[in-house]
Amino acid sequence: MENIPVLHVAGKSLAEAYEMALCALNEGGTAFRTQYDKPGDRASLDSTMNITVLDPLADPMIHKAFPGGIEDLREYVMELQGAKDHWVKNMNDPADTRWEYTYHGRLANYGALKELRNYDSVETGFFKINQIDAVVNKLVKQPFTRQAQMITWMPHVDLDCYDPPCLQSLWYRILEDTDGVWWLNCNIRFRSNDAWGANFMNMFGLTLFNRDVIAAEISRRAGKTVKLGRLNWQADSFHIYGKDIDVARQRLFDRIRTTTFEDRVYRFNDPMIQEIYNEAEATVREKIREFDAR
Repeated sequence: MENIPVLHVAGKSLAEAYEMALCALNEGGTAFRTQYDKPGDRASLDSTMNITVLDPLADPMIHKAFPGGIEDLREYVMELQGAKDHWVKNMNDPADTRWEYTYHGRLANYGALKELRNYDSVETGFFKINQIDAVVNKLVKQPFTRQAQMITWMPHVDLDCYDPPCLQSLWYRILEDTDGVWWLNCNIRFRSNDAWGANFMNMFGLTLFNRDVIAAEISRRAGKTVKLGRLNWQADSFHIYGKDIDVARQRLFDRIRTTTFEDRVYRFNDPMIQEIYNEAEATVREKIREFDAR
């Protein structure tokens, strides 16, 4: 094979689109090696993938097959909204083993000091940009702008980073309906997206980021009702690692014919799921405090 497959799926909800994308990858992906393979590892299943979620907040929203729980979703949402930004290490301190970045840190403080290597030797060029604030301002002033974009990639850091950001960009544009409601449409691009181990959590977390951070602040500043329109998700490499292929088959692919879709999903607005999700916040904050104390 000379070409990496380019696959496309579209579903109404996150859970539906996630399942469709995994099944499309299982049927149409190609074998690929990765730089993380160990001797004897199976090849990954890989493709370039485009996923369109027509109504990102529609239920059923959560797929049971993702490798995590409701509490993990709550923790990731909090992380994307800045709860762990202080876990980023000082890049000039070789003894500092904390994270090299957070997505929220790159979006809210792009170019921040802690993320610059050898900053003391750099005389000019330092800057810090709150991309979230800038994008919200652009959309409030001109909802139809094509310039409302945020990026994470910092070439002077990430080209030499062992685990650089997978998330690359978020692009927004607003459509207004006949009732005057603003619909926030979003394109998100990942350079690398672990289809089994991370994709669902990524999509869920960024959907709530769009709702709670971007749309909510646009609504507050513009005095308009802002709802989430479609989410278009592009992954340059949408893959299942070789080590995960068997469990993906056991937990999803082999169950498609013997279970209904309703059996394979949760409704996010189910009172029981909401209770678990909301109560997890206190546990996550305590986990962060314990880490900070260490």
